Amino acid sequence: MSDVRDQYEAYPYPARDPADETKRLITGSPSFPVEMDHCLWAGQRDWSQRLRVLVAGGGTGDGLVQLAQRLKDADRPYQITYLDLSTASRKIAEARVAARQLDNIRFVTGSLLDAPTLGVFDYIDCCGVLHHLPDPNAGLKALRAALAPNGGLGFMVYAPYGRTGVYPLQAAFNRLYGHLPPRSRLKHAKRMFDKIPDSHPLKCNPHLGDHHQSEAGFYDLLVHSQDRAFTVQQWADALTKTGWMLTSFAQPGLYDLAQFTDVPEGMDAIAQMTTAEELRGTIKTHVGYARLADDPAPEWADMQDRIPHIAGIDTEALAQAIKAQKLPPLRVGSERITLTLPAKAAALVGAIDGQRNVGQIIGHTTLPTGEALRLWGKIERALSPWGVLHYSRFLT
Repeated sequence: MSDVRDQYEAYPYPARDPADETKRLITGSPSFPVEMDHCLWAGQRDWSQRLRVLVAGGGTGDGLVQLAQRLKDADRPYQITYLDLSTASRKIAEARVAARQLDNIRFVTGSLLDAPTLGVFDYIDCCGVLHHLPDPNAGLKALRAALAPNGGLGFMVYAPYGRTGVYPLQAAFNRLYGHLPPRSRLKHAKRMFDKIPDSHPLKCNPHLGDHHQSEAGFYDLLVHSQDRAFTVQQWADALTKTGWMLTSFAQPGLYDLAQFTDVPEGMDAIAQMTTAEELRGTIKTHVGYARLADDPAPEWADMQDRIPHIAGIDTEALAQAIKAQKLPPLRVGSERITLTLPAKAAALVGAIDGQRNVGQIIGHTTLPTGEALRLWGKIERALSPWGVLHYSRFLT
């Protein structure tokens, strides 16, 4: 791991300036509380109970800061442990936390494999790390040993098809410059990159841009000494072998074979998602959630008792667009997804506030209950696959 540690000491990733914390909160999946609740706990976690979190491979702090800020804003009790092998990355994460005056955070420098020595956790965030380990399965086993019963894992691992062109360049650059210290490696690799023909698969890949954004991004994408990608099947196999079970991807619609064709009879869920990944060809990361394989699946409440949330879209603006029948395409990665909903659904969407349950939302309208529930089914089928609609008691 010395090459990997040296890289992140020289080029903490992703490149972040703690001064920017006064301007924006960087958000995304996983580790968005209502999404966590929806995907791991059937929207019914008791958020009055302290959430014990491990951010395993916290880097410069994106997941850490997002989760701590959201929990603090909602006045939910938490204790977070940050773990990373890079002291340079840790300093940036600490500065970002200090800029926001976030508390109840412990910082530890060390390997992800140290996770079981740090305590027992209700939730583990592990993004962009397992695919850089010599043995990703050893990392998954270590995280499993640190997770409390009925806890959950939020993950991000690289996927192959959206990263077309990356791995030939990584191999070439490391063969040519792998003996050099990080700053020299980067200098030579960038010079060589300029000589690569514009027809190279990487230069033709519209789904990647880290190499244009910062030196840390260029190094992490194209000069990394230890990097692999997982297909859906490979990732599911790794989870199964190490005692985990995939619960959901953050945007399951990306993996829905029915978006493309009729699903062959007898095809299992993983084969369906694998085929959809191959047909789509644009997925560059797998983002989602897993739980321990021997934990019982949580049970969903009756539909009218669930509390919905809208993520990433202003609820009032969404309701107005539905009413006017002018729904803009939803941007999912590099794709645009067309959504259709009946105009009558606007009244239901407009009443979503993160505190009313579906039954109360229906009562807030003049719609008959039966018609409202049929419309709600259409809302759920349109928005849930793309990570827009979640159920959670986070704000109650």
